[in-house]
Amino acid sequence: MSISSSTHKPAKSLPSRFASASLLAVITASLVACGGGGGGTPDPVTTPTNAIELKANRAAFPLVEATVSGFHAAMANGDVSCRDIVQGYLKRIEAYDADVSSAYPASPALHSVITVNAAAALARADQLDATFFKTGKMVGPMHCVPVLAKDNIDTADMKTTAGSLALANNQPPDDAYIIAKIRAAGGIILGKANLDEFAFGFTGSSSVGGKTANAYIATNSAGGSSSGTGTSIATNLAMVGLGSDTGGSVRVPAAVSGLYGLRPTLRLVSQDGIVPLAHGQDTAGVLCRQVQDCALTLDAMAGYDASSGSNQRVAKAYNAPLVGNASAYAAMTSQPATYVPSSSAATALKGARIGVVRAMFPTATSANQGFLDAIEAALTQMRAAGAIVEDVVLTDRTTILTSYSSLSTYEFRDNLTEYLSSWSSLGDGHWRTAEDVQTAMTTLEPTRVANFGFYVTAGTNKESNSVYLNNLTPRDDYVIPRVTAALNNVDYATGATLGVAYDVLVYPVLQGFNGTSVNSGSNNRLSPFTGFPAMAVPVAFVPASSSTTAVQPVAIEMLARPFAETTLFRLAYSWQSIASPRVTSPLAPEL
Repeated sequence: MSISSSTHKPAKSLPSRFASASLLAVITASLVACGGGGGGTPDPVTTPTNAIELKANRAAFPLVEATVSGFHAAMANGDVSCRDIVQGYLKRIEAYDADVSSAYPASPALHSVITVNAAAALARADQLDATFFKTGKMVGPMHCVPVLAKDNIDTADMKTTAGSLALANNQPPDDAYIIAKIRAAGGIILGKANLDEFAFGFTGSSSVGGKTANAYIATNSAGGSSSGTGTSIATNLAMVGLGSDTGGSVRVPAAVSGLYGLRPTLRLVSQDGIVPLAHGQDTAGVLCRQVQDCALTLDAMAGYDASSGSNQRVAKAYNAPLVGNASAYAAMTSQPATYVPSSSAATALKGARIGVVRAMFPTATSANQGFLDAIEAALTQMRAAGAIVEDVVLTDRTTILTSYSSLSTYEFRDNLTEYLSSWSSLGDGHWRTAEDVQTAMTTLEPTRVANFGFYVTAGTNKESNSVYLNNLTPRDDYVIPRVTAALNNVDYATGATLGVAYDVLVYPVLQGFNGTSVNSGSNNRLSPFTGFPAMAVPVAFVPASSSTTAVQPVAIEMLARPFAETTLFRLAYSWQSIASPRVTSPLAPEL
């Protein structure tokens, strides 16, 4: 059975996370793991197939820059087992994540992982090996893919702390919807990644996990708030990583870690079982070293969730009703059979139309000229691959990015209380309201309680707050039509066509090279303000100086229409195919 299937799930006191939906997902995971997928799928334990022989004299499987397809091919050849690869990642976490010790005197002390569940991960690996080497069949497309999940995503077998000492005992009774789905697809949750505490910012620091180091220049910022996910995947401590993004919390750490980082369309991925920052903007996302692995993970994450905590609404509007059933969800999202681009997408840039929002680029200075040159070189390379790359005007850009604010300031208090109240405290003694957490932090985290208290105060009686109300329907009405006009290549004021529509808009993720503090700017707001999907795409690794071999990642962001994730994956895959932009982190070589 699956790791989570043996966990007792007490009834929840509020309907914010329907136990029935989560239980169904976990039961599905258990059936797949045990070989009984249902729906006419042959049972992999009993279906006659040729067994695969695991080579006794196999060499260690290289984990640096490992991909799912490469791992699965090696497994099918008998060159590696699930236990081999899980043990390998656990050893890498032990060697590179903790502080320097006598056992690991050269550890870079990444502080990217808060906790691991080695026993459960290895037990699951043994189950998967028993099935695979007997039958030659994998239980799903993520068979034995080791995953690190940001520690604000619920796991039934590990606590979910959101990085706070006040939530140190926070043990959810079941998996988040996306975790159950990933387990059902065969994935193994190795552990929980560090983050900005409660996902509040871009500093990469929490009371539980400490400060996350950058994967390329340790003293630089790891971004945030999915800082631990970004650093851990860039340093090859797992194969793929899960984050969450309210303002820029997947794309910023992806940018400073040289990764692909997807923020999906709001409503595509269920929010059930994720510690909230603002339901009106939150979504889980994925960070990977390779485009195909991000797409494969999204295949598992996406899907209809009947839970009232899914936030899968029929429209972007905060008060739109929830999608009523799986058929309506499928019609809304146009979810493909797979998001993984085919090999033919290697030439997808040919004929693609890319609108470059020049006004979202930083002003050139001596300090950032290399940053701008790297992006310009990438755009030139895309043109050479056949893309039509044109400058585009985003009408009222300054107002869009600076006159509106994140909903997190106002929604966090009530959303956190709803989450904490969604299961009984009898088993774990967790706090049940935001105010309870604030009181606990007064003693446990005196240097952080004031910032937390700001959110509690701002979220009290938010329905009478004019600033909050302006960032609901009025913000949608202002921002979405203008961004849509830019994508459609029409003049916003007149509606006149300016040319053929664009597939994506492109602009820098950051406002210059990374440093000890990340220069995030406000470009990251465009996706959460519209609900449109966006992906951070690495385009270059620029030498930090003439006197060092250290490099700085440079990334662009691609923004597409709602539920056009396939467009993002195809274009990013084509770019990956022609440019091979990844550079291995120097801090965590092969063991």
